[in-house]
Amino acid sequence: MGRAFQNRKESMAKTSDQKAKVYSKYGREIYVCAKSGGIDPDGNLALRSLIDRAKKDQVPTHVIDKAIDKAKGGGGEDFDTARYEGFGPGNTMVIVDCLSDNPNRTFGDVRTCFNKVKSKIGTQGSVSHMFDHNAIFVFSAEDEDAVMEALLEADVDVTDIEYDEGKVTVFTPNTEYGKARHAIIESFGNVDFDVDEIQFIPQMTTEISGEEVEQFERFLDLLNDLDDVQRVYHNAEF
Repeated sequence: MGRAFQNRKESMAKTSDQKAKVYSKYGREIYVCAKSGGIDPDGNLALRSLIDRAKKDQVPTHVIDKAIDKAKGGGGEDFDTARYEGFGPGNTMVIVDCLSDNPNRTFGDVRTCFNKVKSKIGTQGSVSHMFDHNAIFVFSAEDEDAVMEALLEADVDVTDIEYDEGKVTVFTPNTEYGKARHAIIESFGNVDFDVDEIQFIPQMTTEISGEEVEQFERFLDLLNDLDDVQRVYHNAEF
């Protein structure tokens, strides 16, 4: 499986406006996660992971607390998940995950991003069958075999495991996320995860160059500028 999961472009908050967008996206995701799964991070592993990730991305504590307090109060916005798929510049494959309170608006906005770079949004399943939907954990460990043994003892279905320069990378089906995370923490204590999330990992990559790279980067910027877009996954290789 290699390091294909690193293919996804991370949002980089270089200006105050971009930071505000990153904070807003995290705030919305934390609110939805807390509202649906409970406000206690100890009982909601997805929320705990999300909070940890937000802190690593330097999201202020008050943004996190505000989102959780909002979920605690009930009511509020009614966001739904939406996933769009299609083909980007250079015939790359792209998956766009959104949280939206107006699916018609969100679909129109995402489709416009595709159109602006002369690309085509597809139907559900048009490209996702070429991605693996995996939980990914990256953390420091000295023994890859010990990690594998701990996971197998916990009856976790491990898709792949890698060891490189003191870091272990574990891939499991997305449905095994909670069980795998619990097994790692139970066996190795308070683990500081470098990566702890569910991603779409391409089964194959598409190499792009020249103008295609410029168009693809513009495409990612257009998508990431949309408030409703939470994650963008792709198989482009620069």
